[in-house]
Amino acid sequence: MDKLRRILFWIIVGATAIFLLVPTLIIVPMSFTTTAALEFPPVGFTLDWYAKVLGAPDWQAALVNSLMVAIATAIFATVIGTAAALALHAHEFRGKAIILGLLLSPMVTPLIVLAVGMYMVFAGWGLVATRLGLVFAHTVLAVPFVVVSVLASAKMMNQSLVPASLGLGASRWFTFRRVTLPLIMPGVLSGAVFAFITSWDEIVVSMFLADIQTRTVPIMIWQQVRTNLDPATAAVAAILIFISATGVVLSYKIREARS
Repeated sequence: MDKLRRILFWIIVGATAIFLLVPTLIIVPMSFTTTAALEFPPVGFTLDWYAKVLGAPDWQAALVNSLMVAIATAIFATVIGTAAALALHAHEFRGKAIILGLLLSPMVTPLIVLAVGMYMVFAGWGLVATRLGLVFAHTVLAVPFVVVSVLASAKMMNQSLVPASLGLGASRWFTFRRVTLPLIMPGVLSGAVFAFITSWDEIVVSMFLADIQTRTVPIMIWQQVRTNLDPATAAVAAILIFISATGVVLSYKIREARS
């Protein structure tokens, strides 16, 4: 009976995964078609569409913008999220649950609401149509993932090691660098990866804050879908999928190696 339940469980899991992934992955073979229009099944095989994307100035600029914003977002979100998670983990105080809820609220708040709010605030600060504005906005969206990841790692570490280090005369900074940080590193690295992916794939907030000079790859894809849908768009989408999937696998491997 238990064996049958396991079989049914994996059948359901497999069917769900296929249902979710097929609409996404079907774009990959379409990016290799030799025709000028998107077709499935694809006709022939060519890498010309990838060459077109990587050689086009507009796509190159968008790729550079996406990479720079995503890397900066990962750095800022990791620092802020790690500090917030450690503070919440180490101390008990009134309103702790409220603060945690505020930190995680971007995960559940509709993106269109966040986008409008950020646009109104950033417009007053002169951050609209700037890379710095995109970095700040994406950081807000990415911090919750770092907080959750680091909190999970902090709860799993040996809680007696930090007081022991302090009791032996080590400073708080030394204890953080040599004791706390190595123990929570899987959560920190996983959070950084997810922060990068969050920024790399983000479009709703970016469309409110970016202009033609600061537009990212997702914005370029959206504009191409509306004006000139061709296999080059599928090629860019395939690149996005590959980078996002690589990040998820990397995060899993980091946790697996540290466990």
